[in-house]
Amino acid sequence: MEMNNGRVFTLYDLGRMDFAVRTGLGKQLLKQRWGLVIAGSTIQYRKRIRAFQKVTLKTKIVGIDARWLYIEQSMWVKGQPCSSGLLRTGVTKGGRVIDTAQVLAALGQSDWDLPPTGYVAEWIKSDADRPWPPVDTAD
Repeated sequence: MEMNNGRVFTLYDLGRMDFAVRTGLGKQLLKQRWGLVIAGSTIQYRKRIRAFQKVTLKTKIVGIDARWLYIEQSMWVKGQPCSSGLLRTGVTKGGRVIDTAQVLAALGQSDWDLPPTGYVAEWIKSDADRPWPPVDTAD
């Protein structure tokens, strides 16, 4: 028995909530009546995680633009990476995504500058080229 993709995403969700609490974002979410939204994601699976294996989950912000926080999450077993996810996340108020400048100001990090680079920037560009709405393949 091994961890399936649904469980991986569930644990990544829980990891982001823990990250929000540890960084002070969780407190601001409650205080400001903000919400969190995932607007896009990509994930790589490289090694199976078997039932009852101890897993270390790592979460970090790898980029920020005017609207989105780009978060990388990974799962590790015995020091070996098993999966890695990149997520485009936003903070919402009243059902609308708010500017990251407002979020950073509430966290006392107004001067924090972390533009997306490398593979994060490439993923943003690639995802922007993806058609929306999805191509209808039904006949």
